[in-house]
Amino acid sequence: MKRIFLLLLFGFLAPAGALAADAQPARTQTNTPHNEVRLWREVRSGQPGITTVRGIETGVLVQSGGETWRELRTGPVMLYGGILLCLVFGAIVAFYALRGPVKLKEARSGRLIERFTGVERIAHWSMAISFVILALSGLTMLFGRHLLLPVLGHGLFSGLAVLGKNLHNFVGPLFLLSIAVSFLIFVRDNLWNAVDALWLRKLGGLLSGEHVPAERFNLGEKAWFWLGLVVLGFAASLSGLVLDFPNFEQGRAIMQWANIVHVAAALLFICLAMGHIYIGSIGTEGALEGMRDGYVDEVWAKEHHELWYLDQKQKAAKSPAAPASAAPAAQP
Repeated sequence: MKRIFLLLLFGFLAPAGALAADAQPARTQTNTPHNEVRLWREVRSGQPGITTVRGIETGVLVQSGGETWRELRTGPVMLYGGILLCLVFGAIVAFYALRGPVKLKEARSGRLIERFTGVERIAHWSMAISFVILALSGLTMLFGRHLLLPVLGHGLFSGLAVLGKNLHNFVGPLFLLSIAVSFLIFVRDNLWNAVDALWLRKLGGLLSGEHVPAERFNLGEKAWFWLGLVVLGFAASLSGLVLDFPNFEQGRAIMQWANIVHVAAALLFICLAMGHIYIGSIGTEGALEGMRDGYVDEVWAKEHHELWYLDQKQKAAKSPAAPASAAPAAQP
């Protein structure tokens, strides 16, 4: 009888004991020294662990800030940057359709005046060509996955992306060098002058067509020089160097913020550059000739940069050398 009683008692208590045993790991999971929850909480904390590899952040297995960077880059930066590029391009197209190019009011005189020296043009075109390469490769890396990949396919887009990345990395330092040289060459002619206030008040006559005198560079060109070339150009270039040379042991957080600064500055630079390229090419008759050939017609110089034109004529009159009007005749 006693034996039967013990068997019944064991049968009654066994399920409860089994349930308690099954529940035990769940209750003690967070307190077990090497369980997964605690392990990954420590891994994602950002605190360095123990590693045989020596270097900055080599003890950090997972940096949670990387997820924040990815969401910021592929979210607001790409979205608002893409919208801004489309708006600026659309505004330029609409302005050209409504206003058209700025034509010369008088017929060309056939007498040329030197606008840019050979050194100035080399510096400008070095910066312009490297900018185009960087802009196209950068936009490919930023938007190509969404715009080009569905059209080109994985194989072709992969080759294009690799080519763009290498061009971007190697051309970037050359762009920085061209910016530095251009700054030294053109900074003297881009300083503020009292006449710039008149240009600002009348917006250079861009909308009204009114003649507004200007120096060698008007206020719009000076704004492009300081905001575009100096601020955004150097910001994009210097942050690009941080990304180009990770071997200087900058941490991942610095690299992530450098990438955001680089992309944002580059997008703004491209937007301003589109306006600069438009005005300096199809937007203004004769403007491209100065940077292409080095000379502009005297009528163009008088209508767009009258104060500079008068100053050059005065210098030519005082100089024993040949006057500016003796420059080679304009090509047909």
